[in-house]
Amino acid sequence: MKESLTVREIQIEDIELITNYWLESEPDFLVGMGVDLGKLPTREAWTNMLLQQINLPYEEKKSYALIWLVAGKPVGHTNVSSIEFGNFAHMHLHLWQTENRQKGIGTELVRKSLPYFFDNLKLKVLYCEPYALNPAPNKTLERVGFEFQKRYTTTPGSLNFEQEVNRWKLTRDNFEKITLYLKS
Repeated sequence: MKESLTVREIQIEDIELITNYWLESEPDFLVGMGVDLGKLPTREAWTNMLLQQINLPYEEKKSYALIWLVAGKPVGHTNVSSIEFGNFAHMHLHLWQTENRQKGIGTELVRKSLPYFFDNLKLKVLYCEPYALNPAPNKTLERVGFEFQKRYTTTPGSLNFEQEVNRWKLTRDNFEKITLYLKS
């Protein structure tokens, strides 16, 4: 299965898939990820935001998304926000369908995504702050090699309610070690 997992940068035809994920997912699922349903943008706002993201150079991006594929079919996305080019960004993880979750594919897709974030955005540090009560992303980050830093209460993103999050951190040095290990 690993060989059928690929990652690519977002394209215009992916906008509808991402928008549908956010606007058509079950409310209980979204709340379980820490989403404040009242903060979800309209379809038009999603489309405009993603189009802008696609068209900006890396140095100017406020958000940067990658599409996750299984056997060439889009199944999810990861993106970074709060980007400080050449320094840090905050990563978010999303598998769109229930049947693709809790099978270990997220771990491999995160690994395949890391070079895009570290290399294209020239990052020194990549953070991820999933909802502390959502076990899947927390397990994935640990398996990938992120270092747990702390649990604290915050509003981690523009779509979230205030919640306890776990802060995970991956430095460029550790990213390079993981990459070398996976190649050997």
